[in-house]
Amino acid sequence: MQNLLTRSKEWMIHRWNSRFFRKSFLLILFITSIPGIISGIGIYLFGLHSTETELRKMHVEELDERAENINEQFNYLEESLSYWAFEPTFNTKLINMDYVRQFQKTRDLKQKMIILQGSHPLIEHVELFVDGEDPVVFSPYLYYLRNQEEYQSYSSLLDGPQNVTWEQPEEFREGTNFKNNIVLSHQIPGVSNNPFGAIVVTIDQNSLAQLLETLTPYSDGLTVLLNQSNEVMLSTPAENQSELMTRITNHLAGSETEDQSFQIDVDDVTYSVSYGEFDRIGSTWTYVSAAPISAITSPIVTISKVILIASLSLLFVAFGMTWFASNRLYQPVRRLALSFGANDRNELNASDEFEQISKHFRDLTDERKRLEKRLTAQLPQLRQNFLVQLTKGFLFDYSEGSLQKRMESYRWKVEDHSFILLDLQLTGMYDSKSNKEDDDSLVTFAMANMADDITPKYFNQYTILNYYDLSAGVFLVVPNQLTDEKLQINQLAEELSEAVSNVLQLSVTITVSSKVEKIKQINLLFEEIGRGKRYREFENQNQIIHLNELNEDNNMQKLIYPFELEKEIIQCVRRGRTNEAESSIRHFFNQLIQNGAKEGNVQASTLQLYSSIQHEILHSGIDPTELFNGRNMFEELAQIREREWIVRWLVDQVIKPYVDIIESNVNMEMKRLVDEIVAYIHEHYMEDISLESCADKIGTTAYSLSKAFKRILGTNFIDYLTEVRMDHAKELLLQTNWKISDIAESVGYRHSYFNRIFKKQVGLPPSQFRKMNANSS
Repeated sequence: MQNLLTRSKEWMIHRWNSRFFRKSFLLILFITSIPGIISGIGIYLFGLHSTETELRKMHVEELDERAENINEQFNYLEESLSYWAFEPTFNTKLINMDYVRQFQKTRDLKQKMIILQGSHPLIEHVELFVDGEDPVVFSPYLYYLRNQEEYQSYSSLLDGPQNVTWEQPEEFREGTNFKNNIVLSHQIPGVSNNPFGAIVVTIDQNSLAQLLETLTPYSDGLTVLLNQSNEVMLSTPAENQSELMTRITNHLAGSETEDQSFQIDVDDVTYSVSYGEFDRIGSTWTYVSAAPISAITSPIVTISKVILIASLSLLFVAFGMTWFASNRLYQPVRRLALSFGANDRNELNASDEFEQISKHFRDLTDERKRLEKRLTAQLPQLRQNFLVQLTKGFLFDYSEGSLQKRMESYRWKVEDHSFILLDLQLTGMYDSKSNKEDDDSLVTFAMANMADDITPKYFNQYTILNYYDLSAGVFLVVPNQLTDEKLQINQLAEELSEAVSNVLQLSVTITVSSKVEKIKQINLLFEEIGRGKRYREFENQNQIIHLNELNEDNNMQKLIYPFELEKEIIQCVRRGRTNEAESSIRHFFNQLIQNGAKEGNVQASTLQLYSSIQHEILHSGIDPTELFNGRNMFEELAQIREREWIVRWLVDQVIKPYVDIIESNVNMEMKRLVDEIVAYIHEHYMEDISLESCADKIGTTAYSLSKAFKRILGTNFIDYLTEVRMDHAKELLLQTNWKISDIAESVGYRHSYFNRIFKKQVGLPPSQFRKMNANSS
């Protein structure tokens, strides 16, 4: 009996230590035993106050979290603008730039403005002001500031102490169209005491208003953004809220407390008002969120009145029933709390069970949202990876059902759907005179973004594949019951072609595959596209190719290879005539295109021509691997799809390096041979020496030796021989008493010819030369 009493006591103490049990017990006892008036007053006083406090607390917590997201958007915008301000394009050359004559750079500046304008959802408009000799503004198109008042407004941006700021000069706001806009400006270059221009970004107030609406959890609330002077910059919504807005601004202006939440009653409606600050560059903004809570608290007041009236007739107190009911209520809560991680009784008793359960549910919800966000961000890449694995054959052993489940896990709807692939190939890069190494990935990225923006107008399920080599793909999942898919594909292709031409100033070839219904056949679409590109007309123009409509016999004409022109090109290469080789190569391509050759035929002919040139290189004793530094020239050539590009590649990358090394080898050999003949002349000048005999001695032709003599020594062979003989003759005339006839024979001349040649070279006959120099000595 004693043990039973002890266990009962412990059980009761354990139950009483539970916060939820105590609350439930006291609440039931309070309701059942205290007169209705006390119950009603208690519920009214404590319930209402508690609810309002919790609502304000929840409001502040949600506001801080969502405000942080908006603050990150502003931070990202400021960092992005600073990055663009340090862009090398915005240098001092813009001051003296002729924007009309240098239209290519002007177009690049316009495109950069368009890219910046689309780089952030909060950006509505971007302008670039350049205070040069002739001030201009890109908006994004170029126009000159002829109006002096307008120019003074823009130039005021350069007088501010900060390079980047949200606070614009009053002169700028009054003299431009930005008076009622939120504007962020950044002087250029990025950090300079003497800026010559500024980038002006206008905030999209509709997008910002949508962001600010997230700060208010209820549709009837009000969100206000104030500047440093507590002036309203933006509010949402603005209808019928003037009194509430006035009350809020007055309260903020006169408040000196650090509490960031308070309540305001307006027109019998209670609002929970919370606020905070955004520390922006050059300014501090205040955000205010007012949420109506009367709709939530009014039922509590009503219920308390009903309970108060009903409880006047009920004074029944049942302590035992209260304990029993509390225990029955507590049991499922206790089991649920234990299942959520309370490992022992002490831990369970030390916390509020509902708070613990609520916290766990919030954690699970936050985790689900994070995973959902990550999955959504990675979904395009996951889809691309799946398609790559499918085309590479890594999923060959999977069944059709397994592949369908995988695609559905990537949020594709594939039941009763078919698959089509579009290939987008850019051309005209070489004609645009852009830097290929710098622009390949950029223009491909831009084209892929255009496809991502345009495709949803026509198809709901699609995936953009960026190949980063001036080509991209659009993988479509279309319903089988769609009747006008061909029309939609044509409209999509035409709009994509027009967008690429207008924005990138390039041509695009769009190849449309046939349609397959099975997932295991998707890899056949990629193979079909690879083969189908050869049907492209080899000109830089927009083209749309439907592979399922092509007849290979009609579209791939018989190849007529210009063998005679190939021989001319090889002869020019062999003789080192680079310019003539380039002209023949252009004629070679013109003849191919005139014969109606498609891209496949042109590529095959180009590879054949390169093979012939490489054969000539090998025949001359030069290793192409060493000449081209181990590059795979066939692979490089196969990737080029533009005629002018191919011509320049063959001339600059193949023929010129070969001709240069040949000429270098020839020059070294000829210098050695000329040095050998020079030594021979100095040793045998007194003998009968001729150009032909010297050429025979070194095993070359008289023409080659004469040409090498002239190139290396700057004089021809006979003049050099005569100069050597004359030097020796003058030496004998001055240092010996030999007869002139003997001297003539000793230097390799007959007497009569020696006199004429000596007078021609020296200006005096030999005898007079000897006499004059003898008298002077």
